[in-house]
Amino acid sequence: MGTNQISEPSDPAQMRTFVRALLEDIHALERMLAEERFETGVRRIGAEQEMFLVDRSLRPRAAVLEVLERLAGAPFTTELAQFNLETNMPPLVFEGDCLSRMEQSLEGLTQTARKAAAAEQTQVLLCGILPTLERSHLGLEWMTPIPRYHQLNRLMTELRGGAFKTSIKGLDELQITHDNVMLEACNTSFQLHFQVAPREFAKLYNLAQAVTAPVLAVACNSPLLLGHRLWHETRVALFQQSVDTRSETHIQRGMRTRVSFGDRWVKSSIMEIFRDDVARFRSLIAIPLGESPMAMLDRGEVPPLSALRLHNGTIYRWNRPCYGVSGGRAHLRIENRVLPAGPSIRDQVANAAFYFGLLSALSDEVEDVTRAMTFDDAKNNFFSAARYGLNARLSWFGGRARGADGLIQDELLDKAEAGLRSRGLLAHDIDLYLGVIRARVESGRTGAQWMLDSLASMEGRGKPSERMRALAREMLLQQEQGRPVHEWPLASFEGAPAEQDSFRTIGQIMTSDVFTVHPEDLVDLAASLMDWEHLRYVPVEDRDGRLVGLLSHRQLLRLTTRAKSEPGESVAVRDIMITDPITVTPWTSTLEAFQVMDRHQIGCLPVVDDGKLVGIVTEHDFMELARRLLERWLAEA
Repeated sequence: MGTNQISEPSDPAQMRTFVRALLEDIHALERMLAEERFETGVRRIGAEQEMFLVDRSLRPRAAVLEVLERLAGAPFTTELAQFNLETNMPPLVFEGDCLSRMEQSLEGLTQTARKAAAAEQTQVLLCGILPTLERSHLGLEWMTPIPRYHQLNRLMTELRGGAFKTSIKGLDELQITHDNVMLEACNTSFQLHFQVAPREFAKLYNLAQAVTAPVLAVACNSPLLLGHRLWHETRVALFQQSVDTRSETHIQRGMRTRVSFGDRWVKSSIMEIFRDDVARFRSLIAIPLGESPMAMLDRGEVPPLSALRLHNGTIYRWNRPCYGVSGGRAHLRIENRVLPAGPSIRDQVANAAFYFGLLSALSDEVEDVTRAMTFDDAKNNFFSAARYGLNARLSWFGGRARGADGLIQDELLDKAEAGLRSRGLLAHDIDLYLGVIRARVESGRTGAQWMLDSLASMEGRGKPSERMRALAREMLLQQEQGRPVHEWPLASFEGAPAEQDSFRTIGQIMTSDVFTVHPEDLVDLAASLMDWEHLRYVPVEDRDGRLVGLLSHRQLLRLTTRAKSEPGESVAVRDIMITDPITVTPWTSTLEAFQVMDRHQIGCLPVVDDGKLVGIVTEHDFMELARRLLERWLAEA
C-alpha cells in the first residue's frame, strides 16, 4: 500500500546516505537468512484490490480524496490517479475455507468502498483498463495531489530524457507520446501474495514464473485502451512502456526495464533478485532513515528494512519478491502482479484458486522446474498469454506446444484441484472456484473476450464513446450482481447511459476515422475523395499528421467554375485550401464548439491535439446528436 513519508534527495550527499542505508539493509537481510530469522511452517495468502472510481456516465471521476475521507479508519489508500482506489485484505492461512473467506473479505471491502463512493455521487468499477478512459484523463491535473507521485513522475521523466512513447499492436494499433507517467494509471490489478519460507523461495518463485502464463491466459480482462482493441491483457504492454525510464542509450544497450518478467531463473536465494535490482536500478526517492538494522538484529529485534522495501517498490517485476514483518516475525512473499482487476470478485478468487493450486501441485511434482522448461519458454509463454489469452500457444514441460485452452482444460485444472486438496482446502470451495475456471475455458469467455464480443455485437451503433459506456454499464451491473463473466450476457448498445454527460466534450461526438489529403496532392484527387465518401470537408495534413489546412466543397465548386474558363490547369490542394482553419481540441465542450461554429458561420471544426489532427466534427454531427437526444426525450416523456 506504500508510504507517504518520503523525500526527494536534495543533493548527491543525501542520496549517498540513502544508498548506504539500502546496502546495509541488503547485508542485514543476508544475515537474517543465514541465521534463519524468518517465520516458517505456515503458508499465508493475501491480496490487494485496485478499482476505478467513475461518475454517472461511467467515465473516470477524480474523487479519491473525498471517498477516502468517508473511509477513514478502513484499509484503503490512494493510487497514482484520483480515479483509482486501493485496498488490502487481511492475510489468511492457506487452509480450509480460505478461498471463500477471501471472497467474503473482498466483497465486504468493495461494498464498503461502494457505499462511501455513492455518498460522493461516484461508483466503483472493477476492470483491468477502464473502457471509457480518454486521453484527457491522463494529464497531471488528474494525478493524486500527494508529493511522492509528483516526485516520481518528475524523476522518471528526467531519467527517460523526454516523453514516454507507447506503441502497442493488436487488432488495432496504438502509438502515443505522453509527457508524464499517468498512462500507468490506466491499469488496475488484483495482486496476489503467497508466503514462502526462505529455503523454498527459489523453487516456488521459479514455479510462479512458469505458471503465470496459463493463469494469465484464462484471466485476461484488459483488451481495450483509449478506444483501441489491443492485447487481451493490454496492461502488460502498457505498464512496461508507461514507466520505462531508460534513455535512448540504455535502450540501445538492451538495459532491462523497471517493469519486467526477468531474464533468468533464480538459482538458490531471494538475494539474487534484490542484489540484481539494486545493481541495475538507481534509487529514485528516499525516506527518513531509522535505526541501523544490524543494531536491531544484535538486540534480537526484527528490522523493517525500509530502504530496501522502498527501492523494491520502484521495481515492478511481474512476480515480485517481498520482505515483510507481521506479528513481530519477518517473512518472505511472492507477489503476483499479473492479474487484472475484475471481471467480478468471484472471477478474481477463481483466478487465485487456480494460481495457488498450480503452485501447490507442481511444488510436489516437480523438484526443479528449470530442468523441465527453459526460461525463454516461460517468458515467451507470458507474453503470448498476454497477447492472445486462451488462444495463445504455450510451450509446456518437456517442450510440448499446446493451445492454452486445451492445456488448462486437459491437464492443469486437474493439477490445481489436486494441489488445493493436498493442502486441506474445502472440497466445496475447490469445486466452486475451479468450476468457474473450467466453465470459462469451455465457453471461451474470459473478461477480455466478453468485451471484444460485446463490441462486435454493437458494431455500427452510435459513437465509439457510447459503445464504451455501454460496456462499462453492463460490467458494473453484472459485478453488483456477483455473477462470473462466463454467465454474463453481451453488453447491448441500449445499455449506454443517456445522461447529458455522455455528450459533454467534442471528443465524445467527433469522427476519428478521418479522410485527409496532403497540400501537394492534386485537387482532382480531393474532389474524387469527397464524391466517393460523400464529404463536404476534408482536412489537409502534412506527413507528420499536423493540420495545415482545410478543403471545403464550396472551394471545389469555385474551382470548377474557374476551370471552365481555364481548361487544362493542374491545381494542388495548397493552392485553394483554407490555410488557418478554426480548430478545437477533444476536450472542448460541445456547447462551446457549437457556439464557435455559429459565431463564425462555418460547417465543421477539425479537432487537434498538440497540433496534430485527431478528428473532425461537422454540423451533421450536431444534427445527429440533436436527433438522438430528441428521440430519448420523447421516449421518456
